[in-house]
Amino acid sequence: MPEELKAELLDVALDAARQAGELLRDGRPADLAVAATKSSPIDVVTEMDIAAEKLITGILARRRPGDGLLGEEGADVPGTSGVRWVVDPLDGTVNYLYGLPSWSVSIAAEYGGRTVAGVVEAPMRRETYRAVLGGGAWLDGVRLACRPAAPLDQALVGTGFAYLQARKEQQAEVARRVIPRVRDIRRGGSAALDLSDVAAGRLDAYYERGLNPWDLAAGELIAREAGALTGGRPGQPASGELALAATPAVFASLQPLLEEAGAWHD
Repeated sequence: MPEELKAELLDVALDAARQAGELLRDGRPADLAVAATKSSPIDVVTEMDIAAEKLITGILARRRPGDGLLGEEGADVPGTSGVRWVVDPLDGTVNYLYGLPSWSVSIAAEYGGRTVAGVVEAPMRRETYRAVLGGGAWLDGVRLACRPAAPLDQALVGTGFAYLQARKEQQAEVARRVIPRVRDIRRGGSAALDLSDVAAGRLDAYYERGLNPWDLAAGELIAREAGALTGGRPGQPASGELALAATPAVFASLQPLLEEAGAWHD
């Protein structure tokens, strides 16, 4: 793939993520309410999710009219260029609804089935994570590297929980088995930010079951380009069944622990 195309896709993603982040940060109404629900009554969509995706899709349509698009809030457009955008306009909607700062805009570009550019915009942190395939991961102007090797019992591990009750119960049981084996567990509420935090050395690892392509695409590329390993069950890629990103040393110990604990099933 030409480096010029990677650079163009990254530039488009940066522009769209910045504008959407500003809209979400500066345009949040004081009386923000739930506009719809997704998998359960507590898995919500707000009017701002919809507005942000509309803004992003408009930018992509103007700048890259031949590209395909997959968006969390319903956008699914086939393309003719070989490029597909995978967009989460507001990752961490419940945090956003409650006025918590841990939410992000996630935009990735795929070419030939591989993610080649990704941006995670964290407006409340005033931070922008970015990566292109083979070009490293960056936080603003600083190149990122995941944490140095550490044993599992010294690892700070991020995770997340589903909004489906049965799945949440199983995830709590997995966390119960993981907690005694690690330094501690964190639950941030935005998968894209958690993956970016692995890249930035703020977490040693992150795992979750039930993620969608738009949750994973940009953050997984950023984590990998910072030196993390990513995957799912042993020998499989990250997927909705299980996604894991970690420093190489922690990955080697945490993946079999998650397999043994049944983190890949409800």
